[in-house]
Amino acid sequence: MRAYSLVIALLVIIFGSIAGYLYNKFSTLAGMDFTPPPVVIAAGRATDETWATELEAVGTIAAVRGVQLAAEASGEVTEINVVSGQQVEAGQLMLVLNDSVEKASRERQEANLALAKLLFERDSSLVEQNSIPQTQYDRSRADLESAVAQLAETEARLDNKRIVAPFDGTVGIVRAKLGDYIASGDPITTLQDLTELEVDFSVPARHTPRLRPGLAVAVSTAAFPDQVFPATLQALDAQVDAGTRNLSLRATLEPAEGLLPGMFARLTIDLGQPRQVITVPETAVSYSLQGNIVWVIEDNDGAPVAQPRVVTTGDSRDGRIVVNEGIAVGDQVVIAGQNKLTRGARIAIDDTVDM
Repeated sequence: MRAYSLVIALLVIIFGSIAGYLYNKFSTLAGMDFTPPPVVIAAGRATDETWATELEAVGTIAAVRGVQLAAEASGEVTEINVVSGQQVEAGQLMLVLNDSVEKASRERQEANLALAKLLFERDSSLVEQNSIPQTQYDRSRADLESAVAQLAETEARLDNKRIVAPFDGTVGIVRAKLGDYIASGDPITTLQDLTELEVDFSVPARHTPRLRPGLAVAVSTAAFPDQVFPATLQALDAQVDAGTRNLSLRATLEPAEGLLPGMFARLTIDLGQPRQVITVPETAVSYSLQGNIVWVIEDNDGAPVAQPRVVTTGDSRDGRIVVNEGIAVGDQVVIAGQNKLTRGARIAIDDTVDM
């Protein structure tokens, strides 16, 4: 019995010590505050703004006067009077094809024309004296008119052997070289008047009722990302493309340095219909498949907490985005730190964050 009593006493001491340790530990834990600390975030405001109604599109810059020059006739290049990138004036001779045959034909026809004039003048005086029949006079007049027509035809063939500038402009890369044989229609170079440019683009046909000539257009290009070029909507096409259901438009650019025909351009059309909108910083919106969310800061017994709201968004501009539904003017929203928030989480606003 003494041994049993000793064992029981040891067990009581061991389990009693364990129970006392656990009681002390759990009592300490029960007295601790496990409330999570406030989440540090940055905040912004929903504001009421007046935005112009805009329509965005993409297009291609073109010259009002811009052509690809090609020869109407075929032949060997015997003369090139311009270099790539040169400024030329309207009517300036740029290229000449071999025209030796046409020149020889012109000399012969000039001689025939001179003879026809002499015969016609002689017959004119003789017919007045009734020295020759009227038929001979008529034949002389017909021969003169035929000689004039033949010479004009040869002059036209000579003109086809010459390429002249149709207007003032800048010559592109000259693809022909002295001695090359050029077939009719082969491209020789381009000529662009860079002083007047336009932009061709298209928009969905549903926007047609809001479009009219004279609307302001802002044009930007990848070549000048920090610069906006003003333009004016010039014309709308008379029909909608049946394949794409898009309407073609053309805007005229104001004079600008550096822009070249063929450049890709982004356009923003001011439809002239300002509207009142509620906007928040773009970083305030969290996007998901279930819906877009903005965390709104609310007061809970004097402590700020964050609550999520599903919103409907619209256009974005200059770092702010339109909220059509879900936010009221003056609401304070979270603009940084949303990934750490849960519904009703306590927050601490860091005003040093500049968004």
